[in-house]
Amino acid sequence: MSDDEVTAFLRESRKLQLGTINPDGTPHMVTMFYGLVEGQIVVWTYGKAQKTRNIERDPRVTCLIEAGDDYFDLRGVLLYGTARLIDAPDAILDIGMNITGRMTGLGDAGATDELRGYVEHTGRKRVAYVVEPTRVVSWDHRKLATPASA
Repeated sequence: MSDDEVTAFLRESRKLQLGTINPDGTPHMVTMFYGLVEGQIVVWTYGKAQKTRNIERDPRVTCLIEAGDDYFDLRGVLLYGTARLIDAPDAILDIGMNITGRMTGLGDAGATDELRGYVEHTGRKRVAYVVEPTRVVSWDHRKLATPASA
């Protein structure tokens, strides 16, 4: 994918698989909703979650965002990077609103009092991270030659 296609794909998608490194070196994989702030992936999670503990020990992460069910529809972005902690309450709230608006499909229209109340309540126990990319790999099988009709 071109840089513009990667940007559009990240904007259109809502979930990613986040890989962190467990204490024994094995991968820890979870699916999460994510947001975008100035083009960078942001996530939030509970401060005592396993992924939080893993990132505190080793901030290297891998993010996989993918789409498609059939081989010739597969596309995705694999982002290697470093998770930078965001722990200021106002910034966590902003990131939480961003993610929750995307998660619910409400976008900026999701900034309702009810949604804000939920984000403020759950945000008290959360931290957020900005993923600073070190390498991006992408693919789009829709660009491959399509199979012959049967």
